[in-house]
Amino acid sequence: MATEGIWQYLQNVGIFADLSQETLRDLASRMQPREFPSGAIIVGQEDRGDSLYVVTEGRVKVVLYGDTGREIILSIFRAGEIFGEMSLLDNQPRSASVLALEPTRVLVLERAAFARHLTTHPQTALAVLSELSQRLRQADKIIGNLALLDVYGRVARLLKDFAERDGVPTEEGVLIRMRPTQQEIASMIGTSRETVSRALNDFAKRGLLSMSGKQIVLHAAFVDEELDAA
Repeated sequence: MATEGIWQYLQNVGIFADLSQETLRDLASRMQPREFPSGAIIVGQEDRGDSLYVVTEGRVKVVLYGDTGREIILSIFRAGEIFGEMSLLDNQPRSASVLALEPTRVLVLERAAFARHLTTHPQTALAVLSELSQRLRQADKIIGNLALLDVYGRVARLLKDFAERDGVPTEEGVLIRMRPTQQEIASMIGTSRETVSRALNDFAKRGLLSMSGKQIVLHAAFVDEELDAA
């Protein structure tokens, strides 16, 4: 992707959407495109953190691994979303690993290039800080869900979050076009795939949602459902 295409793409990335064209052009000139095959490790936990990544195609998952090898998915990012923003500010080792869920393309902004950009465009720092604040609020929300909700409630909350983030209104309800797999959902809320399957099937029997392939529709009644109801 050439610089011209990069700055045009950045206009549609939430964190950068309010920046001026001059700022975006300068930022774009400092980014490098990279490609990763499905399953590739883009960054590893404890690796030196020195770059921000913007996903332009594909999906990635942010994961932690327990001592037994159990995988915990912290988040899934799609095209138009970023990860690695903390490394632009603290230069500390990565706190988690990021793997490509499918063939993925990203734009990479190294910390040194970001520092040079800030000498003439300091407003970009505020955009990054705002994104960090939102991520911290989301982390607090996740911790609260794990502590206060039962498994059905956690599944419901996760689906509602995906609907708010990537949902499309339809006559039947809110369509989640690319829902995570049952195993991914299980890894995100700390349970088993079988439990997630039971919860989804139960929600479907109660008329709260419908599923077809990788798509899921949350019906109007789902919004009003008590999250701690098993």
